[in-house]
Amino acid sequence: MALKMHPSLHMPVGVWLKAEVVEPFGTNVKALAAHFGVSRQALSNVLHGHAALTADMAIRFEKAFGINADTLMRMQGAYELAQARARADEIKVERIEMAA
Repeated sequence: MALKMHPSLHMPVGVWLKAEVVEPFGTNVKALAAHFGVSRQALSNVLHGHAALTADMAIRFEKAFGINADTLMRMQGAYELAQARARADEIKVERIEMAA
């Protein structure tokens, strides 16, 4: 399976996993959750972008599909940073100047 490893920074990693891995593999959330040993709701939340991909879940994807967990976590971090940067103007912090 040839994966496109650069999802949009505006797409949660779980949504990318659903489109690029889970659906093409032909499995469903209930069966995959049972295989992973997690609840269907927990996996569904990740795959629908309602919860962030955790390191634990990344390792489960690595073991099941051979996708490097480190890469998945870097993708998650990049997504989260892009989301924070998009609302950076709302974060009211002043720069600290060094004392002379």
